[in-house]
Formats: sequence, C-alpha cells, structure tokens
Amino acid sequence: MSIFLSRHLDCFLFVFRMHIPLALLFLVAAPGCASVSTKRDSIRNTRHNIINIAQITLVHIKKLRTKLPVAPQIEVSCPSIEGLTSISRDLGLLDNELWSPFTELLSQIQADVSSLEGRVRSLALTMDCPATARPKGETRDTSFPHSHLYLTLTKVQRYLDKLLLHKDKLKVC
Repeated sequence: MSIFLSRHLDCFLFVFRMHIPLALLFLVAAPGCASVSTKRDSIRNTRHNIINIAQITLVHIKKLRTKLPVAPQIEVSCPSIEGLTSISRDLGLLDNELWSPFTELLSQIQADVSSLEGRVRSLALTMDCPATARPKGETRDTSFPHSHLYLTLTKVQRYLDKLLLHKDKLKVC
C-alpha cells in the first residue's frame, strides 16, 4: 500500500510543480482580462438599465394621463438623437422642464428622467465621451400651468419613444 501511495504522491507533486507556472500566469493575466470584461459588462448593463427606465417612465406617463382630463392634441418637435452627449443634454433639459407648479403630479416622472440623465451621463463618462455641463434650469412663464403640464408630458413621451427607437445611439458618443 505504501508503494501505491508513494507513486500517487510522486505523480501529484509532478503535476503540481508543472502547473505552478500556469497558475501564476493565470493570476497575473486574469485581473486585466476581468477588468475589460467587467467594463464591457458594466456598459451593457447600464444601457439595459437606461432602456428599462425609459420604458417604465413611459408607463408612468400613460398612467398619469389616465388621471388627467383628456389632453388636447399637441405637436412638439423632438431633438435628434445623435449619441450619449446629446441624449444627456436633452434629458437634462427635460428634467428642468419637469419642475413646475405641478411638481407633485410629475414627481415620479421627474425622478425617472433625472435618473435616466444621470445614468446616460455616467455611461458617457465610462465610454470617454466628451462631457458637457448639465443644463441650467430656466425661469419659465407659468401663466398657463395646465398647458405647460400637457406640453411637458408630451415632450418627455415623444423623446423617450424616439430614444427607444434609436437605442443604438447609446453606443456612440
């Protein structure tokens, strides 16, 4: 029995000694590989989260619209969606517009848009896109707050619909 154990022990030690260099090579190379994979996974997950939040925000808008009187048909133009930098800027502008006398009604949608803007900005920084300052809030004439509410909801809804149609733009600066 001792000869059997001795042979297995010799074989084990031989295999162990031969694989030490491979194990060391793996330990040295693995962190670099893991960080590239992790960054790629992080970017993919962030894009996925942005798309999910946009879809959820559209549901919130539709739910709010059911609680409001029927809205007039409003035509608004949406800015073109060119890439992360423009998306971040546009979401910042929409976030500013959501602060209104109806902040209570719009609080969930404003939180969603603010979260979207932050995630898009973070994604842009992760992808080394040029950073722009967050748009400043402007004082608006609130003489017609109901019109402002419907106009803002329509702008956000159309922009998010367009963003979801052009979600490939989340891959470019």
